[in-house]
Amino acid sequence: MTVLPDVWIRDMARKHGMIEPFAENRPRKGKLSYGAASYGYDLRLADEFEVPEFPNGYLDPKRMDAVRFRSCRGSTCLIPANSFVLGRSLEYIRVPRNTLVICQGKSTYARCGLVVNVTPFEPEWEGYVTISLVNCASVPLKVYANEGIAQIVFLRAESECRTSYADRRGKYQAQMGIQRART
Repeated sequence: MTVLPDVWIRDMARKHGMIEPFAENRPRKGKLSYGAASYGYDLRLADEFEVPEFPNGYLDPKRMDAVRFRSCRGSTCLIPANSFVLGRSLEYIRVPRNTLVICQGKSTYARCGLVVNVTPFEPEWEGYVTISLVNCASVPLKVYANEGIAQIVFLRAESECRTSYADRRGKYQAQMGIQRART
């Protein structure tokens, strides 16, 4: 696999709609950086959040339908101590068939105790990225909409995969908003 540079990212975003809306990475005073980077792209956090409520006192990944979520919108979201919220990317992503995308949280948030969890974007996956924002700190933590939250890195394979996420009709394909866990 080859890590793809900013020139390829810009070209794919402009000609093939790989990232929409696409932003150049320019200094923005007082904001967490976002947009094109040397070997990746810094995703922005949208202003939509899903805040879980735990009536049973625990989570079961096979019974997430039992968990109630409260939807909220805003320029910021306060994540309770030792808890999480779901957010989504502002950008809609379309992954080429010969590409895998890896996502990591931004270091500014990591230094505050925020863990950004996103699984790899498989070949031909597309949609808004659902992002799990986990506050490991013992105090509430604020995140900012329309600013950088995570960086994605594009890895091109030597050849195309035999079966893509689109071919398998993956359950999270073309998600248009925050998608809760499905079984």
